[in-house]
Amino acid sequence: METFLVLLVSFLVSLHPVKNKILNKAIDLFLTLGTKSVTMDDIAKELSISKKTIYSFFSTKEKLVKEATFEIFDRINLLISDICKKNLNSVEELFRVKDLVLRQLKNEKSSPQYQLQKYYPNIFEELKQKKFKSVEDCIEKNLKKGIIQGIYRSEIDIRLINRLYFIGIIGIKNEEIFTRNEFSNIYLMDSFLEYHLRAIVTEKGLKILENIIKK
Repeated sequence: METFLVLLVSFLVSLHPVKNKILNKAIDLFLTLGTKSVTMDDIAKELSISKKTIYSFFSTKEKLVKEATFEIFDRINLLISDICKKNLNSVEELFRVKDLVLRQLKNEKSSPQYQLQKYYPNIFEELKQKKFKSVEDCIEKNLKKGIIQGIYRSEIDIRLINRLYFIGIIGIKNEEIFTRNEFSNIYLMDSFLEYHLRAIVTEKGLKILENIIKK
């Protein structure tokens, strides 16, 4: 009974309109300026509320960062699911997903993954595990569909390609290797996706890929 009451209170708090405003504003600022740069004072000022009000919902900045991080993750997952429900070929589907992620993360100008890894490593590791499961499921379906459509080569090792893709999208966010003064996020995402697809497409898939690149 006690556990149920705790969960009920937690659920009701999550529906609180003020909490949602704080969370949404924090997400906007974190993606625009970065988690390191944004303070609780900044969020309070933007919303014209007291910092005490923020702390009544989020006892520490780290808890706010964590909830904001997984809220973004859940939103993006829902939007990706909507794309996957459309009748798209597998190549176009991946480009749509890529564009969606860049839009939702504001082209990653604040380097959200890199900042999270550097300043909130525990949150980063938890997100990485959730992201792996999500990407694994999404890419497996994409690969299987592409093979059926004759767009991807039938002999590819789905498990291997799946993991290589995940390592790739995580790896290109490493700013110690891909510095932002050398590579923009958009350029990295576009180049990686083309690199990934050229390794697995058939002649039919290659024509689709090259048409999308021309556009």
